[in-house]
Amino acid sequence: MLVQSILLGLIGVFCMLDSRLLGRLNFERPLIAGTLVGLVLGDLEKGLMVGASIELISLGVVQVGAAVPADMTLGAIIATAFAILSGSNAETALTIAIPIAVLGQLLGILMRTVLASLTHTADKFIEEGRFKQAQHIHIVWGTILYSLMYFVPIFLAIYFGTDLVKSIVDAIPEWITNGLNLASKLLPAYGFALLLQTMLSNKMMPFLLLGFLITAYSGLGVMGVALFACIVAFVMYQIETAKTGGNSGGGSATEPDPLDDL
Repeated sequence: MLVQSILLGLIGVFCMLDSRLLGRLNFERPLIAGTLVGLVLGDLEKGLMVGASIELISLGVVQVGAAVPADMTLGAIIATAFAILSGSNAETALTIAIPIAVLGQLLGILMRTVLASLTHTADKFIEEGRFKQAQHIHIVWGTILYSLMYFVPIFLAIYFGTDLVKSIVDAIPEWITNGLNLASKLLPAYGFALLLQTMLSNKMMPFLLLGFLITAYSGLGVMGVALFACIVAFVMYQIETAKTGGNSGGGSATEPDPLDDL
């Protein structure tokens, strides 16, 4: 368990570095994080299932400005590990993921407060001409503090808390568990609603209704609907390209060249 706890803590650090040092390669997404956890713990299928369930919830979670959303990455790693190690299902894992994600949100606010104070220290170093020390604060110390913010909770939760959490879950009455399972099924719909709120328009509404009707009445699976959507997108792209005369920028093919005036 010690080795597994360390490896999962390192996975959390790696996912955290994704959007801060690696250029956002999507390793911080719950689907990818859950898959990595399943790979380490030897149950890739359940890692995918739990990661995909949490991904549906987090689709509409968008960080705007200085707002700190619930940390679904932290929740996904610990919840997936709990589901695999305790033999629980994806619905039970979701009930664990949400409180942990909120805890990660509070830790994120605390960490940003600490880093804000370090920024003033960096300003002081710059005024004194100590540029190397200022660089270390931003690149070295900031990375170390963020890494600890992920590694420590994951390590403690996996090494000390799995059996305890399992005993607590087993002690929960069945009627409460059923209610939590029902709520976990509603959360993905809530995630989709948040996502649609940011991207849905009158132009996109027919495509949403088309996808819903195809899924409801055609009997196709998710893969079939996705392939059909790719074909529709390709056809729409060809039509739009033909309208613009092959100009990928969307402008007219007969638009005069501004260099002709020279």
